[in-house]
Amino acid sequence: MIGRLTGLVPRWHLLRGAASRICRGNLAGFSTMSDKGSAPKFTIDLSEETQKTILKRCGELHATLQPLNEGTRGPLTGGGGMGLDGRTTKLPFVFLLGNHSSGKSSFINYVLQRKIQTAGVAPTDDSFTIISPGPQDIDQDGPALVGDPDMGFSGLRHFGPALIHHIQLKVRSGVATNSFMMVDSPGMIDSPVSRVSAFESATASYEGGYDTDRQRQFDRGYDFEAAVRWFADRADVVLLFFDPDKPGTTGETLSILTNSLAGLDHKLYIILNKADQFRRIHDFARAYGSLCWNLSKVITRKDLPRIFTMCLPEQDRLADGGPTARLDLDAGANGESGGLQDLHETRNDVVAEVFKAPKRRIDNVITRLTDSAHLLEVHCTVLQQLQKSRNRHVWRGRLALTGATLVAAGAAAAAATLTMPTEVLAATGAAGLMVVGGTHLYNRRVLADETAQLLTSEGLNTAFEACYAPRLAEGDEFVLAVWKRIRDNLKVSLTTAGFEGVDKVRAGQLQELARVLEEEVPSLRRLASPHQTQQGAVDGSNEV
Repeated sequence: MIGRLTGLVPRWHLLRGAASRICRGNLAGFSTMSDKGSAPKFTIDLSEETQKTILKRCGELHATLQPLNEGTRGPLTGGGGMGLDGRTTKLPFVFLLGNHSSGKSSFINYVLQRKIQTAGVAPTDDSFTIISPGPQDIDQDGPALVGDPDMGFSGLRHFGPALIHHIQLKVRSGVATNSFMMVDSPGMIDSPVSRVSAFESATASYEGGYDTDRQRQFDRGYDFEAAVRWFADRADVVLLFFDPDKPGTTGETLSILTNSLAGLDHKLYIILNKADQFRRIHDFARAYGSLCWNLSKVITRKDLPRIFTMCLPEQDRLADGGPTARLDLDAGANGESGGLQDLHETRNDVVAEVFKAPKRRIDNVITRLTDSAHLLEVHCTVLQQLQKSRNRHVWRGRLALTGATLVAAGAAAAAATLTMPTEVLAATGAAGLMVVGGTHLYNRRVLADETAQLLTSEGLNTAFEACYAPRLAEGDEFVLAVWKRIRDNLKVSLTTAGFEGVDKVRAGQLQELARVLEEEVPSLRRLASPHQTQQGAVDGSNEV
């Protein structure tokens, strides 16, 4: 029953049998360990030279985007915003999120085959913990980690000292892998501050909702959602843990899923852990249904993503002080519960994805570059359209002012030519000055009104539709999704800096962005393609 509810999953013994048929260099780091014992390892690696080439080229292309982004106040930020600055950490890493007591720490200990994190029913840690392989055991506090330019976490300084003092680095020797790090996060809980009723929210919004929203965001002392987004953007695999006691009922967890993990579906895995703790299949069905119901409130799609239902081997769980398994279904061929066997196989699927983190880093870096270029391309294209619209208003006002000046000058010249009395000449000159001055003031007012109209949501959407009318007519949802992501940033940038405070977008700059998207990115994708790797492996070996 549980096997059917968790979906169709590949059998681990099939992967074990296939490993012997894969060319050397295509699959590396694979070992055939017991489903109930140590964590299996399964990684797909490019050659080190190819990885360095791709990372170097992505860094160079990001460097070419930054001047344009800074000059136009674009959406690519290097601190706590979208996290699309192209910088990477020293090693790939797996980011774990979830409620407290959902099994994150035990899973880390299981994967790394060493007791590193303390597991328990109550919250045991309030820090982001980076666990890195190394030659000897070393602990480092947050300020030292953030200040290290080589580790790649200096961007966390953006969030202030409250977060920095809630970060720690654990370097551990003798772990199961040296190719990636794991990042544990504070367990998510609901606090009284976060449980604001709809009436209280409406009242706070009327009386100054900004402070109330900030209070909810900073109830840990720092912006937890933004910090999670920072880690998730740079992570190569993101695991979101739920457990039977709190299957998606924690408001903070659902908020994180909505605000911090949006757009990261390609590397996000939702896990219902400790599934062997159910006494009856009805309990499992209720918990699984509750999780699906809660996820459906924050996932707008009709179909939900796959939920990996799993558990850790009993000996690993007992070593961390966990309870014994309660699941007791029909025994399988090996004397083990058929349901437990499916849970072990699903866990091995998750571990396989974890060990793919080094290979996924290359894909994620290229994806981040692609995303950056798309965001900046839409930002600059719409900005150019807005600048053209405003320039038309500016030139219209200049022409009106020039006309008024010529009329005034002509009247004054005619009065002088006709030898009018001095009083008439003075009156003509004064009238001319008043016309010119009035025209100038009128033009300024009209320009301010028209600029304000351009920066309204309607004005921004009109400019966007003018730029992308053919693609929108064809139902292009991608460019519309990109526009929704950068629209608010564009509005804020132009409202605060004004059109005079941003550089003029030139056609050559848009052509360079198009070249990056149409030539550079496909070239990098081909270089990182599994087909390319397989071909290289076949060419480099005569026989398995």
